[in-house]
Amino acid sequence: MTLDKANPAFIDLTEVNWTVSKYSGGGGNCVEVADLRSTEHASVAVRDSKDVHGPALLLGPAAFQAFIRHAAEGKHTA
Repeated sequence: MTLDKANPAFIDLTEVNWTVSKYSGGGGNCVEVADLRSTEHASVAVRDSKDVHGPALLLGPAAFQAFIRHAAEGKHTA
């Protein structure tokens, strides 16, 4: 994982370990997460499993926990 000096808003996430929840049904409608909390970014990256080369969101630990809690409570729409 590196920061692109020419474009500081871009972080190269090609080398991080992405995971999918063990509760995923394997149907492809999932999000993948990469734990970056121990890096300089101190965040969790989230991306669409159907678009692994697309954009990723970087969420701080508290925001990620709120995201997970919100999803677990069924307060999301497709």
